[in-house]
Amino acid sequence: MDWTGILVMVLALGAGAVVKGASGMGLPLIALPVITAFFGLQHAIGLMVIPLIATNAWQVWRFRREAGNPRLAFMPVFLVAGALGIGLGTWALTSLPERLLVLGLGCLLLTYVGLRLATPHWSLPLPLAKRLAPFTGIGGGILQGATGVSGPIGMTYIHAMALDRDAMVFAVSAMFFVLAAVQLPSLWVAGVLQPEWMLQGVFALVPIFLLMPVGQWVGTRLSRRAFDRMILVFLAAIGLKMVLGL
Repeated sequence: MDWTGILVMVLALGAGAVVKGASGMGLPLIALPVITAFFGLQHAIGLMVIPLIATNAWQVWRFRREAGNPRLAFMPVFLVAGALGIGLGTWALTSLPERLLVLGLGCLLLTYVGLRLATPHWSLPLPLAKRLAPFTGIGGGILQGATGVSGPIGMTYIHAMALDRDAMVFAVSAMFFVLAAVQLPSLWVAGVLQPEWMLQGVFALVPIFLLMPVGQWVGTRLSRRAFDRMILVFLAAIGLKMVLGL
């Protein structure tokens, strides 16, 4: 990899780390589309799996007191269904044309932005959330396996329950951790995960853990609304780039 490629990766991972530090989520939503646009989808997914496991394991531990929150009663079914969906998503990653998957990821990013703008205050009641858990879980797993980003389904589902910040960060981190932990052996068995990409993923932890505290500092100085709008603009731009093939 040349120095331009290294710089692109560091900037993408650094931006994702700042977002994750400020909001507790967003590393794959920010970093993966940028890396995909420059290096391809399989490379991006293979590189991101180690950072996803490491950063979300740390956040699950940090917010572990939320594990007993009664509003998170949907999580066990949701996570098991997501793990099952990884296999089907990995098959799609290895079997379908990459342009089709990148186009799908771009459309999903734009859909996610549209949903956040159209229904910023809508809340999903817990009884309905429990009934939807198997479907959203397997959908998020398939999406994670195929595109490396489960957020347009999983994060939208969790965000719609209007949880407090700590509970939402724990739930999203648990989702990313479980999906990435299942995705790693799935990618290896499928022959997608190259040792070089895993090594890059280990080195990627350096800018991520250096810049996450910066995000925490930024998060204390921006209003939630201003921060959300800034991220949505960025995601919309990346989504358009992927859809248009630029």
